[in-house]
Amino acid sequence: MTEFGSSLTVHDVPDPETNSGEVLVEVLATSVPPYAADVFSGERRYPLEPPVVPGVGGIGRIVHVGRDATRLHVGDLVWCDSTVRARDDALTPDITLQGWSSRGPGGARLAQYLHDGPFAELMRVPTENVYRLPERAALDPAQWSSLAVYTIAYGGLLAGGLEAGETILISGATGNLGSSAVAIALAMGAGRVVAPGRNRAVLDQLADRFGSRISPVELTGHADTDRAAMSAAADAPIDMVLDFLPPQAPSAITRTAAMTVREYGRVVLMGGVGMLGGADLALPYPWIMRNSVTIRGQWMYPRTANVGMIRLIASGALDLTPEHLTRFHLDQVNEAITHAAKDTTPFNRTVLTPSA
Repeated sequence: MTEFGSSLTVHDVPDPETNSGEVLVEVLATSVPPYAADVFSGERRYPLEPPVVPGVGGIGRIVHVGRDATRLHVGDLVWCDSTVRARDDALTPDITLQGWSSRGPGGARLAQYLHDGPFAELMRVPTENVYRLPERAALDPAQWSSLAVYTIAYGGLLAGGLEAGETILISGATGNLGSSAVAIALAMGAGRVVAPGRNRAVLDQLADRFGSRISPVELTGHADTDRAAMSAAADAPIDMVLDFLPPQAPSAITRTAAMTVREYGRVVLMGGVGMLGGADLALPYPWIMRNSVTIRGQWMYPRTANVGMIRLIASGALDLTPEHLTRFHLDQVNEAITHAAKDTTPFNRTVLTPSA
């Protein structure tokens, strides 16, 4: 990406050079998010500094590994987590999403060092961000590139402490991240998932795929009506609310969903409401206090989430086979970005295969 608002260009650059504590990976597949076009246009105001090789996480094979690694080897098939943390503050480390975004001045400094992401044939990755995959993933590495979506959703469920048998409401359930959270919550043993949204066709799709443990709710835009409908669909107290609404969504929808949670319930905020302006989220102090509600923000996920997510897929608890993949080679990157923006149906993935 040479500048915001322009098409991406494909050309040769020098191979990345790794230092101690880093791994060089041949990129086999990387997911193209549906909102990638908004990032590259500048609409999402991500703190990328062009020129940059973008992308967010990927599947690959190790080409070179440093001497300080003891269990990774050349040829290993791996997942490369984009969430890079600075190594000099264990309590509140600065974070950058390699090739995608960053948080604060420290994250921006980290992004200058680990600048480039997976829209390339080779990528330099911190050793601690590389996770071995089961060798059967080699049958279709592109399928496993969905880890870029699922691990974020899994991080939200971990943050809220979802337990087997609980009832969870996922606000934004018809979107890319929200629908993935529905699948993971059920894989983790949720008793019921309430899935509100305005797209009736997508709600029906979720119901057809996941059966009686999911309760779709078509929203009307009227807060009292929608809150009553969501509570009724749960058929039990709602233990947890997880919000994945995008930046364009009004904060009133998040508020309505959050206030369905039971006394002593948990609300986890992972969406983009308010990022592009508009009304901020306003929840009533007396309601939070008197109902002992826990409200938590969560950006991305802890490192351990990568291991847990890989286990869920490898065990078969989360089945990736129903997903539909549309694949593009590296020289088709702009076509891939356009396709991803148009094909936003849940579980339809756009995948870039740089080394295919």
